[in-house]
Amino acid sequence: MNSINNVERLSQRLRDGNVCVGMSVQTTDPLVSEVAAEAGNDFIWIEMEHSHLDLPAVMGHIMAVRGTQTAPVVRVPWNDAVLIKPILDMAPAGIVIPMIRSADEALQAVRACRYPPEGIRGFGPIRNMYNSASMSDYLESAASQILVFVQIEHIDAVHNLDAILATPGLDGIVLGRNDLSGSMGKLGQHSDPELIQTIDTVLAKASQSELIVGTSIGYNSETVQDWYAKGVRWFALDEELGHIFNGAKAVADAVHALDIAE
Repeated sequence: MNSINNVERLSQRLRDGNVCVGMSVQTTDPLVSEVAAEAGNDFIWIEMEHSHLDLPAVMGHIMAVRGTQTAPVVRVPWNDAVLIKPILDMAPAGIVIPMIRSADEALQAVRACRYPPEGIRGFGPIRNMYNSASMSDYLESAASQILVFVQIEHIDAVHNLDAILATPGLDGIVLGRNDLSGSMGKLGQHSDPELIQTIDTVLAKASQSELIVGTSIGYNSETVQDWYAKGVRWFALDEELGHIFNGAKAVADAVHALDIAE
């Protein structure tokens, strides 16, 4: 029986090499996640690092996509087991831990998401035990219920990438282009040759591992095609506020441009 968070579907699609697309969610209303699921997104990226979402709002978004084909993924605020623990107990399909700069930090992130003896996660599951007949039944599948991704978004992480990629229990990495460029003194300079070479280095090394590679960027079809060819398999493209703004602006601009006599 599949779990309540569609982790099996997302994992299988990624392992099969299919591209997966998602939408970032930053507002509190879970209706936007339901709409994202209805629109056909493979996952939603629930944003806690750069938003005002609190725990009840995150739970609402996770619950909003239950019964769909969409998997809920949460980017947590920081690599802190205390912050990560209650989010794990909401049963998302994936956790993204930001600003990992060393193998030690990557291992710390993974251990926060695993029960002893592999990790330090405290036991207090809420939704995670649905469909489990017993505690032992749940523990047998607990590690497979959550995908753990660490974010490569600092030049220090690039320098330590080989060791990070070898972290036991890690499911994948997420490329963070903007903060990576900032750590190189080139914030937002996406066409800078040194940044492009650094990104290519990250993707080339990751593609030689068995880890899943994803990213969260604004939508650009050429970038999606280019990075997919280099091994990126899941893309969080834009956020709901951007979609609302772009749609509303297109209508407003079109009406203002009509040749209507006053």
